[in-house]
Amino acid sequence: MEAYGRFALVYDRLMEDMPYAEWLAFTEQAWKHYGLKPRSVVDLGCGTGSLTIPLAKQGYSMIGLDLSDAMLAMGREKENEAGRLAGSIQWVHQDMRAWEVPEPVDAVISYCDCLNYLTEKEDVHAMLQQTAKQLRPGGLLLMDMHHVRQFEAYAEEQPFTLDEGDVAYIWYSEYDEDRQEIEHQLTIFARDEATNQYERIDESHVQRAYDPDWIEQELRLAGFAQVDWYGDFQLEEPTQETRRLFVAAKKAEN
Repeated sequence: MEAYGRFALVYDRLMEDMPYAEWLAFTEQAWKHYGLKPRSVVDLGCGTGSLTIPLAKQGYSMIGLDLSDAMLAMGREKENEAGRLAGSIQWVHQDMRAWEVPEPVDAVISYCDCLNYLTEKEDVHAMLQQTAKQLRPGGLLLMDMHHVRQFEAYAEEQPFTLDEGDVAYIWYSEYDEDRQEIEHQLTIFARDEATNQYERIDESHVQRAYDPDWIEQELRLAGFAQVDWYGDFQLEEPTQETRRLFVAAKKAEN
């Protein structure tokens, strides 16, 4: 994850087509569905705050938590550009496997397949245990993860390319079927507006898919009394075509 240092410079440009509006809509629908009106929300693995800031605009007290200082710095810049917020944001540099805030929170979100970046089961276990500890009784965790079929599609469809003049990339993927793990190798060329020179950024990102039954088992062990699965941004059960799984896990009331 430290690779995000230089990558943060072009991250938002490369991610501008991501379905942030759908994540926000799913979040609001899920909170309503579970009868939750959260005041304090942690965005776990917040990146540059593309979900943190819009939720703060809507009045929520947000904590954007990420392992990358560079990403958090970009988030702060975007917050300043956003102007006055109805809510608030605290930017926190922590590891999602061992994160901690001063007071328990009402809700946690963790999107954009953050969970898949934890490539060992012990790390997933630690993250879910710690998240349960940081939630109030009755609090709700919403997170997503890639289904293994998404990794299989990446492996089949790669390589991917982009060329928009000022930014370009070549993206290769190598899939390990036994571990259900994929490694993405990206070579990015980004033009520096000041010098008109191109900088080369080499990135390697590894993700692992997990059996939803095992994830649910870990959630219940952590203290989540209700665990529900959804597919592709809809409050509907996953299908055989689902590539992005969503889970809503409600912590026990006592």
